[in-house]
Amino acid sequence: MEKWFNVGKIVNTHGIRGEVRVISRTDFADERYQVGNSLFLFQGTNNAPIELKITSHRKHKNFDLLTFEGYNNVNQVEPFKEGVLKVPESYLSELDEGEFYYHEIIGCKVSTTTGEEIGTIREILTPGANDVWVIQAKKGKDILIPYIEDVVKEIDVKEKSIIIEPMEGLL
Repeated sequence: MEKWFNVGKIVNTHGIRGEVRVISRTDFADERYQVGNSLFLFQGTNNAPIELKITSHRKHKNFDLLTFEGYNNVNQVEPFKEGVLKVPESYLSELDEGEFYYHEIIGCKVSTTTGEEIGTIREILTPGANDVWVIQAKKGKDILIPYIEDVVKEIDVKEKSIIIEPMEGLL
């Protein structure tokens, strides 16, 4: 059975020429949204995805705006709202050493260099210069950890464990 990975969610249409607004959940947006690439749309309870070939991509505010081959007006893409765009595992490329896909990091247990268990990574934010990992703490509020060398010391995606050295005031 094919394994699928989230790329983004279509949240609305944009204009009248078939453009859709996507909240991106992909690690490599520029690579995923290249003209000519295919994405697969999953909607509601319908398990059969619709293959969509990208004909244009641009950024607008916090959204990725996409158009698809054969869908040239707003009426054709209106039903796509709330649909999730995915790619099959076969579309994932090999990464360089020290690079990871989001799905490899989410779910990892985080501990400090002294052995204190912090919690589990439940989300990755991409606000700017570096990613921020949202850790669901064992107790209390979520903890935000910047993905920088000074903090993240060791990543083992096979064992789903990460070791950090928290900066002062981080925890």
